[in-house]
Amino acid sequence: MELDLRYRNGGNPDLLDLVDIRPGRALDCGCGAGDNARLLRERGWQVTGVTNDPSERAAAGRECADVELADLVDGLPFAPDGSYELVVLSHILEHLADPAPLVAEARRVLAPGGRILVALPNVLHYRQRAKFLFGHFEYTETGLMDTTHLRFFTVSTARRLLVSSGLRILADASTGGLPWWRSREFLPTGWVQGADQFVLRRMPNLYAWQSLFLAASSSPVAGVRAGVGTPAGERACGAEVLTSAPGGATAPRPRRSAVDPAAAPGVPRSPAARWGG
Repeated sequence: MELDLRYRNGGNPDLLDLVDIRPGRALDCGCGAGDNARLLRERGWQVTGVTNDPSERAAAGRECADVELADLVDGLPFAPDGSYELVVLSHILEHLADPAPLVAEARRVLAPGGRILVALPNVLHYRQRAKFLFGHFEYTETGLMDTTHLRFFTVSTARRLLVSSGLRILADASTGGLPWWRSREFLPTGWVQGADQFVLRRMPNLYAWQSLFLAASSSPVAGVRAGVGTPAGERACGAEVLTSAPGGATAPRPRRSAVDPAAAPGVPRSPAARWGG
């Protein structure tokens, strides 16, 4: 079979860097060609991918222990309650008319002490604002205005979506920065990174191209699929946390890095039906 891998990318390492528990079983929802799965596997995770595109399944099979051919609109019917220590939703929720059911499914299949990773694009990044200002609202093949995006989020509304869907935010970050263009090559690296981190902290809705979240389920969740009635609440922590702070805090320090949004990894390269991310 000839594979159409136009949507292959470098994965989303900034998102994966937020993980604060020991490797175990990971579910990569919308695994695409397996780019995030490859990064997870290299870090010791056993990854199950999910896609509804056969060519993606063939490609992702090289990086995943297993790949499920399924439509995320229908949830995760193949996954038992509490079966994964990590669920990855990288640039997926914006492709759904209603993201909340998939978040609920992610909570259902999450093992006690597990983590959910979420990455969402910021539609009010300064480049996109400039286009809006001049009257341009045009869909593109990839990027913030991907033709398959059904929902649009800012950094603020992305957080609101997750909290309202029953998630507890443990850590957050964003990638982006000031419009340095070619001057980035000539200015001191430390100075540029410091300035980028400053504006991302102060004005993320303007300078971030994606928002990143590490989350846990905020409360027990009953089965949300038809026929599923077994609660999958949080019990005694079953995942080993990498670092711990006084008072029981386990969130890592937010990591914010400067990435050119035009060339940043993790942006879906495929139509929504392929769930690439």
